[in-house]
Amino acid sequence: MKFAPGALELAVWDWPGAAPAVVFAHATGFHGRCWDQVARAFPGRRRLALEFRGHGRSGKPAPPYSWRWFGEDVAAVADFFELRGAIGIGHSMGGHSLVSCAALRPGAFSALLLVDPVILPPERYGGPPAHADFILRRRARWKSPQDMFERFHKRAPFKTWNPQVLRDYCDYGLLPEGDGFALACPPAIEASIYAHTNAPDANLYPEIPGMAAPVTVLRADAKPAPGVFDLSASPTWPGLAAQFRNGRDVVLAGRNHYIPMETPELVVEEILLLLEQLRAADALAFEDNQ
Repeated sequence: MKFAPGALELAVWDWPGAAPAVVFAHATGFHGRCWDQVARAFPGRRRLALEFRGHGRSGKPAPPYSWRWFGEDVAAVADFFELRGAIGIGHSMGGHSLVSCAALRPGAFSALLLVDPVILPPERYGGPPAHADFILRRRARWKSPQDMFERFHKRAPFKTWNPQVLRDYCDYGLLPEGDGFALACPPAIEASIYAHTNAPDANLYPEIPGMAAPVTVLRADAKPAPGVFDLSASPTWPGLAAQFRNGRDVVLAGRNHYIPMETPELVVEEILLLLEQLRAADALAFEDNQ
């Protein structure tokens, strides 16, 4: 479905089920249906997978893009769906956006799972911007989703992805255009997002200490080489989880940034653990009130 907070139209994939809802936030250049292989593990649960502005079937304002806009997109979804106590699952930029939204809408989420979020070391903010011009050279037009899949499935980084995740990425990552298909996140928009990764207004550290909800940071141990903009390396500051009042740090040895794409089952396990923790907390609260 789509809705329009103000002049901007946002797309949200909505699967019915019981509360609390699980809200999925995707990475830069991706789309909501990249979460299908995780979302399908919770058939009885309400699931929402938004598509950020510039991505998927949402509106596409012209660059430049501010990272704070994506937190506002999640806040618009929280308002539209009247979310209270939802569970937020965000990968990469999606993790950053969930933290940004949690500061804007404190009651919207009861727990967050941040999968290799793009929340950099504090000293990185305000430094030289990332050189992401290579993104502009991405192939933007394709004959079909199958053409895209055939091109990617034997190439890095896609060759190590779960095959069905790659299929979902291709099937929903293109939009009809003319006699073919075009990327649902245009390269110029993706490049602008990367270029503003460490802009001063992307710094969330002033808000983080005030967040009381439990936060799990699930991060890869793949590190970038000095001075190299490596999309497969973990962008997450190792000290991030300790900045939250109720943070938990989980490091995945031998993993790179594409955790939900390569091992969606690991994300499912962490969501199940969060749900169990929330149920235990609710039971304890009930006992305390008796």
